[in-house]
Amino acid sequence: MNVKIINKSLNPLPHYATSGSAGMDLRANIEQPIILKSLERKIIPTGLFIELPSGYEAQIRPRSGLAIKKGLSIPNSPGTIDSDYRGEIGVIVINLSPNPITIEPSERIAQMIIAKYEVIDWVETLELEESERSTGGYGSTGKS
Repeated sequence: MNVKIINKSLNPLPHYATSGSAGMDLRANIEQPIILKSLERKIIPTGLFIELPSGYEAQIRPRSGLAIKKGLSIPNSPGTIDSDYRGEIGVIVINLSPNPITIEPSERIAQMIIAKYEVIDWVETLELEESERSTGGYGSTGKS
């Protein structure tokens, strides 16, 4: 699938690191390092603008290495970029560690996955079909 992209950053286009990669790394498009205090959130610009086909979304997810090593995460994970959004991709990051975290220019800060979705129509009803699980939730399938 071809996707149009405008790159206003000095970074290379996002790409798959290996043939089995689901996500592509997004890089910080900043001129100076940004320091995040503990529990502080900021939107980090990427300099990227995309045009996704209808029926697709871009999901923005944390990078596992940054999460475990630094405590950097994405509070609305996965963040969704809709197919009709044409603005710059910004990544909302949060410092979950007790220590300040520095984000460097061009640092890989998140990963982006392109996913297909279905548009549905609701069908109102007064009852639902029974299932094996029924209304059990919140860990009910793990009980012996």
